[in-house]
Amino acid sequence: MKILNSFIFLFLSVKLFASKVDTNSVYSPSMKKEIKCVVITPDSYKKRNNRYPVVYLLHGYSGNYAQWVKSAPQLKKQADEFQLIIVCPDGGYGSWYLDSPVDSTFKYETFIIKELIPFIDTHYKTKADKAHRAISGLSMGGHGAMYLSIRNKEIFGFAGSICGGVDVRPFPDNWELTKRLGDTTCCKQNWENVSVINIIDNLKNGEVNLIIDCGLGDFFLNVNRALHQKLMRLKIDHDYIERPGKHNKDYWSSAIDYHLLFFKKEFDKN
Repeated sequence: MKILNSFIFLFLSVKLFASKVDTNSVYSPSMKKEIKCVVITPDSYKKRNNRYPVVYLLHGYSGNYAQWVKSAPQLKKQADEFQLIIVCPDGGYGSWYLDSPVDSTFKYETFIIKELIPFIDTHYKTKADKAHRAISGLSMGGHGAMYLSIRNKEIFGFAGSICGGVDVRPFPDNWELTKRLGDTTCCKQNWENVSVINIIDNLKNGEVNLIIDCGLGDFFLNVNRALHQKLMRLKIDHDYIERPGKHNKDYWSSAIDYHLLFFKKEFDKN
């Protein structure tokens, strides 16, 4: 009986965690360095000749490529359940996923858009079009996902932000921002140019489908509310969620479940 129970447990464990987690090094010609990236493929990846939608997940400030897998281990199961590929790139320490106007060594928009996505589409069986490509992230990564999707509407069909820093202007002394943008006294326009709440003016309804999520105890709550209000004034459809929670792993590890379900439903329409 013990042997049978052990076999059943092993069988269920294999079934639950049949997805594969790879860690790749992707060379960035623009920054002349190798950048690590986690790629989760579903259990059917090697069994079938299918192509799969892709969700890019961006980590927060001081995090790295492994943050999402550690914070939300259910991602492996969700890759199986939703039949998609999940990609978690390293965004550097405080990069904000920008091509910095003051530091040429930080070109993370170029990396994501022109180097990483072509690498993934070349080396994995992806559905390589915007109708099957989404991006989301937490905190700094929430800013990055919104920023990159709005500026590259031909690349992403769907984007999300979890506890995102969608307006950096109220935080001039935090998170390496002056190193990436310059001081607010001399370089104020840089701060205006990269704040999601400003560049949302370049988005038309339906160009990118959005989901925005923030906790009621989060220090980014006010800037997320302001973005939500502006999107409504602009008549841009979006899902907006506020619920109890703070700026921590517990919140974003549960929020990602909503985002992946949102993306899955959108992928299925196509």
